[in-house]
Amino acid sequence: MAAAGATAIPCSLASPRRPPRHRRPATPRASGEAVEIRVCTNRTCARQGGREVLAALEGLAPPRVDVSSCGCLGRCGAGPNIGASVSGGGAAVFGHVGTAARAAHLLEHLLGASEFDAAAGLAALAAREKAEAAIEKGDAAEAEALLTEAIQMNACGGLHLVYRSRSKARLSMGNVTGALADAEEATKIAPKFPQAHLSRGDALFAMEEYRAAEDAYADALDLDPSIRRTKSFRARLEKLRQKLASVDVSS
Repeated sequence: MAAAGATAIPCSLASPRRPPRHRRPATPRASGEAVEIRVCTNRTCARQGGREVLAALEGLAPPRVDVSSCGCLGRCGAGPNIGASVSGGGAAVFGHVGTAARAAHLLEHLLGASEFDAAAGLAALAAREKAEAAIEKGDAAEAEALLTEAIQMNACGGLHLVYRSRSKARLSMGNVTGALADAEEATKIAPKFPQAHLSRGDALFAMEEYRAAEDAYADALDLDPSIRRTKSFRARLEKLRQKLASVDVSS
């Protein structure tokens, strides 16, 4: 049975071609197992909203659901297409998952309503996106209020992103202790989320705990070596080097 608004297409993720006719969809069922979701961002699916759906799923999915992009899953023109597989279980491809709402209902279908509430997930996602826009505009207080509201919605997915964003908002407000607590909560929820470790490093830097900040940045780099090339990370390292040099001189 397909999720609302999505079409289930039987398919092996290891060989994402058009399936044989007359096979019934083998929709994977997840009851505590690890789940992999792959969103096609190839040319046709990208035009149909594949990248936007990928971003929505990354913001909605619980930590045990691994979400990433992939190449063509077949059935071009029926997208955006999403492949889902469960460890030790089946695999399926779902077509026409072109909105955040359909992505949320697909998660609810795969995980079960007892674990994932599509309505709560969408509400929390909307609040976080609004809060991040407020941060960009310099309204950290509004962002903090929205993110606190998102946390209280009890959405089971995307909380590491919410806590990470609230850490950023609180740090800009001068609430360093609160920023560190939120960053640490984000790392507990999603230990492999590099941005949470960066936020933890930023809070520790603000507390003048420079060696601890260095360790947090190193943790983020271990998880995602590509961040070394980003302008923001290079700026962090330069500020940290200056502070560490001044500490070494004074000691």
